[in-house]
Amino acid sequence: MSVTSLPAVPEPTRAAATLVLLRDASTDIEVLLLRRHTQSRELGGACVFPGGKLDPADTQLDAGEHLDRTHADLHQSLSESETSASTAAGLYVAALREALEECGLLLAEPAAAGDGTAVDADAGRALLRSGLPFNALLAQQGLRLQTRHLVPWSRWITPVVPTVSSRRFDTRFFLAQAPQQQATPDHFETTECLWLTPRAALEQYRSGQIDLVPPQIMSLAHLARYQRVANALQAARQTPPPLILPEVFDHDGPRIICCPGDPLHSVRQRALPGPTRLRYHQQRFLPEDGFDTLFA
Repeated sequence: MSVTSLPAVPEPTRAAATLVLLRDASTDIEVLLLRRHTQSRELGGACVFPGGKLDPADTQLDAGEHLDRTHADLHQSLSESETSASTAAGLYVAALREALEECGLLLAEPAAAGDGTAVDADAGRALLRSGLPFNALLAQQGLRLQTRHLVPWSRWITPVVPTVSSRRFDTRFFLAQAPQQQATPDHFETTECLWLTPRAALEQYRSGQIDLVPPQIMSLAHLARYQRVANALQAARQTPPPLILPEVFDHDGPRIICCPGDPLHSVRQRALPGPTRLRYHQQRFLPEDGFDTLFA
């Protein structure tokens, strides 16, 4: 077995944020997946969670007016001592902004105490599409972001060796209960919104109905262990977000992706439940020891 050749100069990572939105269904939780446009530069046609790269303006949002928590509080909640407080707050903002852009969901509330005005996510999304900066949008609608509903869950860094994309991201995954709003695609970056149980999403991936990438596969396998949203959020609050930098190997031809805790990975401590490696076979990343090990 060998490590795939490393690039002479690894692609630098870009800070990014992802919002994993959950809701309770009759017997299980459901998670929101967005099908990316087939012409998208990144992961065209794949199903992903809402999210995107950190914009410099996200770190400059007027916190006193439009955040429900201080930069210091958000920095502490993120559990990244090496990350600045402004960047930590910006990652929360980026996750919420991207959710509004990509699926029309806005976790916000009136900034003025006692203001019972309902949040108009559709109007906010239209303002973003018109080019209005997020900070100005919040000011115009008199809104404060509900960062308290976001729970840091995991941190994924794209492997140095390219697998599904040559661009690299340092992405923070946040869990949140979805607001009582209608998720709709933007028909630019996303073409479809899918509410699926984690297991159903993985079964659809196995059968070829949808495409997923390793962070989504492993995240869905993790979420399949919870039947109610409250349980998933409670578990996330009790554990600092693990850092997951997958390592890529060639094993007798097929490529495998290993996560921390795998015998081949440089980090011996396990970061996630379920299998520690995925093998690429017939255009699918699946566990070496069978599909059901995703839920073992």
